[in-house]
Amino acid sequence: MTTIPKFPFLFLFIFLCSFIVFTVSSESGDDQVSELLSLQSRSQSGLIRLNDQSVSRFLTSVKTPRPYWIVIFFDALQLHEKSELRLKELRNEFAIVASSYIANNADPSSPSHGKLFFCDIEFKESQSSFALFGVNALPHIRLIAPHQNPKDSDQMDQGDFSRLAESMAEFLESKTNLVVGPIHRPPMFSKGQLILIVLGFLISLPFMVKRVLAGQTLLHEPRVWLAGSVFVYFFSVSGSMHSIIRKMPMFLVDRNDPSKLVFFYQGSGMQLGAEGFAVGFLYTIVGLLLAFLTQALVKVKNVTVQRLFMIFALFVSFWAVKKVVFLDNWKTGYGIHGYWPSSW
Repeated sequence: MTTIPKFPFLFLFIFLCSFIVFTVSSESGDDQVSELLSLQSRSQSGLIRLNDQSVSRFLTSVKTPRPYWIVIFFDALQLHEKSELRLKELRNEFAIVASSYIANNADPSSPSHGKLFFCDIEFKESQSSFALFGVNALPHIRLIAPHQNPKDSDQMDQGDFSRLAESMAEFLESKTNLVVGPIHRPPMFSKGQLILIVLGFLISLPFMVKRVLAGQTLLHEPRVWLAGSVFVYFFSVSGSMHSIIRKMPMFLVDRNDPSKLVFFYQGSGMQLGAEGFAVGFLYTIVGLLLAFLTQALVKVKNVTVQRLFMIFALFVSFWAVKKVVFLDNWKTGYGIHGYWPSSW
């Protein structure tokens, strides 16, 4: 009686099992992509809200490599009121990147279609996920590659937030080699609002022309030009443009005592809005005093009154400039002092 060798059957069994496992895994990956696309289509902004269960389904319980990238914005609704964190603004910019990526890669034939999914996680809903990723400070954005575990994923640095949506898109393109495409920001006014604005302008146009011809507009009022000149001067010397471009807050909350507010920040790398307003106010006082001396005081015939106002203006101007110099010395650490020639 001949014995049938078992090795070929064992080899065939292992091969069939491996093939079945590979087929099921590939189908599972395709199913997950389809499910993510479905969740993405239901979201108005394109962001997929994840929780502890969905993080396990799409990340931790899936064998690597996955057929998709996931980028997650970690959010906390209770911290939206803290303007220094800029969580609400950064989440809106993150949503703009998501909607732009989806719009630019809507064609299924696109090589970037269905390869990158934008998600967000809220702290109260998914505290275990925050612990899984080791998130202990916000803002925080994490990019998980197909071959990475959540703990080994790439974190977006603070420098990648500098230009908001544009810098976020550059970070994603450099890490994933996928095409995000141009950023599509929503228009300032909707079509209905634009129609109302145009109708209102056309209705008021005849009245505006009549007032212009009669010289009764605000542009013919000297006080308006005076107020506009003072505003432009204050805007220039207070560094308001710097605060707008950098989106600097007016003040910060003291880390050591949350009940206190910090209006002046020591350090040359950061300027709060309150600091600029204080310096602009001091410089505006000096400018207004100078304008008063050169335009109004010269018309006063009483010499004593002129001298008293001159002394008062010089004293206030010296005090204001001294305060500005003191603030600069305190912030930068560099000393600015007067120079007296040795011959004096």
